[in-house]
Amino acid sequence: MSKPNRKKDKTMSQLNSIAQLLEIKDSNISFFKVEDLRTTKNSVVYHFKVIHARLSYQLFRCPHCGFRSLIKNGTTLTKLRLPTLNGPMILMYLRKQRYFCKSCQTTCGANTPIVEKNHSLTRALNSAVFKLAKQSLTVVTIAKIVGISPSSVARILYHNFQRPQRVATLPEQLCFDEFKSVGRSYSFIAIDAESHNLISILDDRLSKNICAYFENRYSLDERSTVKSVVIDLNANYQLFIRRLFPNAEIIIDRFHVVQLINRAFDQLRVKILKQQGDKHSRIYKALKINWRLFHKDTEKINRSKTQYFRGLNEYMTQQNLIDLGLSTNSKLKYTYETAHQIQEAIKKQDSKKLRQVLTNYQKQQSPMDTSITTLKKNLKYVSNSCESSLSNGPIEGINRKIKALKRICYGFKNMDHFYARILLIVK
Repeated sequence: MSKPNRKKDKTMSQLNSIAQLLEIKDSNISFFKVEDLRTTKNSVVYHFKVIHARLSYQLFRCPHCGFRSLIKNGTTLTKLRLPTLNGPMILMYLRKQRYFCKSCQTTCGANTPIVEKNHSLTRALNSAVFKLAKQSLTVVTIAKIVGISPSSVARILYHNFQRPQRVATLPEQLCFDEFKSVGRSYSFIAIDAESHNLISILDDRLSKNICAYFENRYSLDERSTVKSVVIDLNANYQLFIRRLFPNAEIIIDRFHVVQLINRAFDQLRVKILKQQGDKHSRIYKALKINWRLFHKDTEKINRSKTQYFRGLNEYMTQQNLIDLGLSTNSKLKYTYETAHQIQEAIKKQDSKKLRQVLTNYQKQQSPMDTSITTLKKNLKYVSNSCESSLSNGPIEGINRKIKALKRICYGFKNMDHFYARILLIVK
């Protein structure tokens, strides 16, 4: 009675464990051994782990003629690149079975699902490249991590990439905005205001190109189903939204309204600061050092508890400091009250009060006059922001991801490559 070959069984068990670790589930692949390989290129030593394996299975009919006349005809060696495991690069020397057809005198070979036909980079490695690209990493960084060349990473990410022509169904709620893309140009972006799914990205923000995009891809019946479009204070969008979406309500984003009036207040505040002769006065320090307090919500301002304010070197309440800063100029006080009345109306979604504040505003020969005039021209659309819960917050979040991608990757020269990377981080 022969003794069991425990050494052989142990070796096969280790090889099977390696297959499970690398998530190779093709049962037609049998493993033989694992060895270390070191090569030198341009005075740089590269360390590889080489897995030797064989791919073979029974093939009866010829894929060319269909006759049952195949015979085995040796093997061919294919060097496959596998994903690295935070260590040396991993290669698989896979010997694929070859077949010869005695009927049509042609040859064919065995194939495996772990790699595409006539490719050396496995599907798992391609998947690892896409996962790293979703983290907004550069092509060079991804290449160093997975152990392939930057050109191979670029080919995986951008090969056969085609921009989506249109979405299946145009959503009822849309958000429009723009972002700085390739070079100094700005690109147009549109998303679903509810699901936050990307609708389209255009190379520029010209009105004629935006109109051509939607008119050529969506019928009038499809565009008529859009109920609202959220935009910033860009007047160009208002000119063509009615043309493209006849039944849509235009909503001015609340954030941009608040930003507009706060900037007007800051412009007047800085102007008054420059007019102050004494840079060490209490009023100057109140307006300059503690400027954030003037933008704080009036309901959150502490009117009873005193605190120490650096710069002034005094104890007082927050309301006392605000009163001190506003006491120097009546225009500044009126502008401050107007700005907070508008913010309060928007916060409480009181369109009636918002209209009343804008209508009763008295011109002060200040930057706030221009801001109020802008809001009056868009009074209907600004009022819609109080009545609707939709905003441009989702699209601003996507724009921030796009800016981070562009900054980390040091910009893009090709808009198609930029579009491909945007789709990875947005999905």
